[in-house]
Amino acid sequence: MATSPARTDRWKALDFGPPSSAADEPDLPVLVEYTQDEKVAVITLNRPHADNAITTAMGARLTEILETIAVRPAVRAVILTGAGRRAFSVGSDLRQRKNMTKEDWLRQRQDFDRTLYTVRQLRKPIFTAVNGIAYGGGCELAQSTDFIIASDNATFGQPETMLGLAAGGGSPALLPRVLPPGKAMQMLMTGDPISAQEAHRLGMVNELYAQDELIDAARRIAGKIASNSPTAVQAVKQAVRMGQGEPIEQAIAIMMEAHWRSAVHPDRVEGIGAFNEDREPTFADPDH
Repeated sequence: MATSPARTDRWKALDFGPPSSAADEPDLPVLVEYTQDEKVAVITLNRPHADNAITTAMGARLTEILETIAVRPAVRAVILTGAGRRAFSVGSDLRQRKNMTKEDWLRQRQDFDRTLYTVRQLRKPIFTAVNGIAYGGGCELAQSTDFIIASDNATFGQPETMLGLAAGGGSPALLPRVLPPGKAMQMLMTGDPISAQEAHRLGMVNELYAQDELIDAARRIAGKIASNSPTAVQAVKQAVRMGQGEPIEQAIAIMMEAHWRSAVHPDRVEGIGAFNEDREPTFADPDH
């Protein structure tokens, strides 16, 4: 007599499952709002019914938004977050992937690679406000930004090995840079998630907030960044990114190149003038 396979506790720690196939899809899987005189862009992953799992269309929409922001000089800071109260993103939509051919999978992988590359290469400052679960590609998307703030109920995990996959969205390279390497290795090998509190204690997350306060905090941080010289902010970001992993003198040489460019820029004159005159500076949009 045939017996059904025994149920498993394997997935319980992850606290999510495949999205319902009956749920209505939003018209736009990713939203963008320009605030604070168009200087701040708020990008929201918008599939809350599916824990903001990323479909092919969602990835393409996110890439399109990022490429638009990249060429809008007025935008000086970018916030990335998720809709709903449960999840930032649980990564790739595994229901969509269930019946994919090998070619479909590889094509989607190329599309997602482009999205993550666009995030990592964005000249403008971009940070993530993680409002809940951040697993798999969702966790890697957050790691691809400049820094992370989170709600106190957030969790971070890389469960790919539990599903027979080696993580492919950046975490084997990125996670050991934001966590102690041994802890990163344990997360990648076991698939076990960590809490927002542990991620904060270990340095992966900069700041923790109550969930209802997170987006307001993100807007305050973005507003502070946007009030500074966008040319100087972008130069500092480039110096940090390019100097990581380099010998110290090479990293300092990269830093000095950015410093000397800023020293002869009009924003330096405006910033020091505003300080001496005790007024708010008015920084022009960058030329690039």
